[in-house]
Amino acid sequence: MTLATIVTTVRILLIPVFMTLLLVKIPYGVFLAAGVFTLAAVTDGLDGYLARSRNEVTQLGILLDPLADKLLISAALVSLVQLDRISAWIAMLILGREFAVTGLRLVAAGEGVIIPASKLGKLKTTTQIVAIVAVLINLPGSQTMIWLAVAVTIWSGIDYFAKAADVLQLKGSPKA
Repeated sequence: MTLATIVTTVRILLIPVFMTLLLVKIPYGVFLAAGVFTLAAVTDGLDGYLARSRNEVTQLGILLDPLADKLLISAALVSLVQLDRISAWIAMLILGREFAVTGLRLVAAGEGVIIPASKLGKLKTTTQIVAIVAVLINLPGSQTMIWLAVAVTIWSGIDYFAKAADVLQLKGSPKA
């Protein structure tokens, strides 16, 4: 197992710690949860850097990294819905985009096309993380940050599908 894969695995293992700190009533639990969430989010960039810089990109890492990201964001959004800090439709919109883009990438991979993370996709991730932390610790303007995250999430999803429109044309099917 590579160092990058270990970092990704730690990110996954931090998710139940984050949720416990957030959902169990303990002193300063929300702030501790925000710290754990932030630490887990920071490891996202770290594992990719380690894998590339050490020339240790593996199939396991390629599978686990986006899975860890989606699990972390999903856990945060579901928890925030349970705590009545965000509306369920916001969580579903963000998660729906994640499933749709993941599906698009799977279809593309089946056609031999790799769809890498775009700059807009990275901006989406950053805005989601910042918005989630803001809502967690109840910063002023946190609801505006959630709206910004939703807007960037939708925009990046549309961008992925627009750029991959040709991939969605299946071989042998009539072109529109």
